[in-house]
Amino acid sequence: MTTKQVETLDRVVIRFAGDSGDGMQLTGDRFTAETASLGNDLATLPNFPAEIRAPAGTLPGVSSFQLHFADHDISTPGDAPDVLVAMNPAALRANLHDVPRGGTLIVDTDDFTKRNLAKVGYHTSPLDDGSLESYQVHALPMTSMTVKALEGLDLSRKDAERSKNMFALGLLSWLYDRPTAATERFLKAKFGKRATVLEANLRAFRAGWAFGETTEGFAVRFTVPPAPAEKGTYRNVTGNTALAYGLVAAAHRAGLPIVLGSYPITPASDILHTLSGLKRFGVTTIQAEDEIAGVGAALGASFGGSLGITSTSGPGLALKAETIGLAVMLELPLVIVDVQRGGPSTGLPTKTEQSDLLQAMYGRNGESPVPVVAPSTPTDCFDAAVDAVRIAVTYRTPVVLLSDGYLANGSEPWKLPRVDDLPAVDPGFATEPNGAEADGVTPAFRPYLRDAETLARPWAVPGTAGLEHRVGGLEKADVTGDISYDPANHDRMVRLRRAKVKGVAVPDIEVDDPTATRGGPQDSRSEVLVLGWGSTYGPITAAVRAARKQGLSVAQTHLRHINPLPGNLGEVLRRYPKVLVPEMNLGQLALLLRGRYLADVTSCNQVRGLPFTSTELVEAISALHHAPARSHHEARAVHGEAR
Repeated sequence: MTTKQVETLDRVVIRFAGDSGDGMQLTGDRFTAETASLGNDLATLPNFPAEIRAPAGTLPGVSSFQLHFADHDISTPGDAPDVLVAMNPAALRANLHDVPRGGTLIVDTDDFTKRNLAKVGYHTSPLDDGSLESYQVHALPMTSMTVKALEGLDLSRKDAERSKNMFALGLLSWLYDRPTAATERFLKAKFGKRATVLEANLRAFRAGWAFGETTEGFAVRFTVPPAPAEKGTYRNVTGNTALAYGLVAAAHRAGLPIVLGSYPITPASDILHTLSGLKRFGVTTIQAEDEIAGVGAALGASFGGSLGITSTSGPGLALKAETIGLAVMLELPLVIVDVQRGGPSTGLPTKTEQSDLLQAMYGRNGESPVPVVAPSTPTDCFDAAVDAVRIAVTYRTPVVLLSDGYLANGSEPWKLPRVDDLPAVDPGFATEPNGAEADGVTPAFRPYLRDAETLARPWAVPGTAGLEHRVGGLEKADVTGDISYDPANHDRMVRLRRAKVKGVAVPDIEVDDPTATRGGPQDSRSEVLVLGWGSTYGPITAAVRAARKQGLSVAQTHLRHINPLPGNLGEVLRRYPKVLVPEMNLGQLALLLRGRYLADVTSCNQVRGLPFTSTELVEAISALHHAPARSHHEARAVHGEAR
């Protein structure tokens, strides 16, 4: 029994950092899983190099995992870590600037050799030169203690050192009163067939816990109570996993098998990995030879009566553009998942960005509009996927689902929905001819005879008797589907395809504005409206809460549907004197809003490969709030250059 003092906290932000081969992502994942099992609200931010094994001991090779957990509702992985676990000098140097003065540093001293210090520009060890005096420093020989705990096992020292991440996990699990049973079960499942490796990881994990329990270096341990939550079954889930589950659930509700045609690409590959394990739910996955083949297979599957899906990131979306245009012409359901990353070109493969919005909207030849849907949180990826399938199947159109690396790799608690509560979608396959030949006698199928409400054309499965028809990339005659070069027909078909997308049913946006609900005049409103889309939701929500605590008059709303935009958006924009639009690009949504509504919106932009911090957005809100009212021609960006 421990006699150490236990202190209760309402929230903690921890960052694990080390070489990309040190297992920091696994360590963070396991700490997160145990935290989720305790019922804390949480949000995570994995951050790792693009290289499979970046140069050891260098700044570009640092991998980190940040976790924010609390006894109340939170929306971000935290602006700054309260605790930094640094496994080497590079990890310390790369992350120290984010740790506030007074923060806790837990450092593996074994890696602080003269050679490793020199690699990252340290002339003297920061552990010895007094530069860390304003932090709470716990300098521990974690590697040596791990090797000591593994004595007697048939392992070289190098192999034994690989378990030091488990020592760190054990120590932090003790320090923050996390359970250990599930992690031990995980290790047994992962390494059960490799007895020595399993024993090494278990010993290291238990040694870290025991060190915390017995050392005098930690006089206090901490606990964070569970957060209030609705009754239900919860699990921790990443955005990519939630998105994959949403696609399967929606296909089930539509009674359709899934065919995923995909080429592996960071950060979308986990969607392929997850769906490949769900074959029992009518999912077929094809790892294609390239991006073009992947989308071609998916579109062919839709032609054959399945739900075609393809997943990619920005570079792959560019390669798929021609086939997406073909899907627009064929008017068949197709879901294109774009998990955005830093660009252009190969850019920053493992970092996040929102820079594909204009590509999703307009990155094809000709007039080829497609609906665009963007989830806002890791768990919202499930609902957005369900929504994308609904639109694709109901309106016979390709749909671009815009996630990003922050959502894809981040995680949060998810209340499992009941599948029967999800909306059912009727694919409405054509089963019989819908017209007659010119002689009025012979039955005929008219592939472009549209539904009066949705403007969707019939979906006829090849091989169905009497429904023989032709499709292809050449322009089709209205109703009959015959090839047509008639100018008037082309104009009509272009406008019909646009009208179909404009007519997609999307809900009005709701505005969170406490000023408008205080019993004041009907037209009372906040001074500033913060309007976001996609993964900016979390930082915006945290910033708006903080700004209100400072007495600022600020409202918030968020877009899921970007094409078509909600019907009441224009009225909402006109209602507020100042509108701030934060984006991880140089103002792409702001450009659309200015062009569509002539709205005087103010951009707040960054493209650093990282999500906004709430502190940055509070500063932007405050600056706009205190700025004088401006004429339409005086709009300026608060941060960065607006397009």
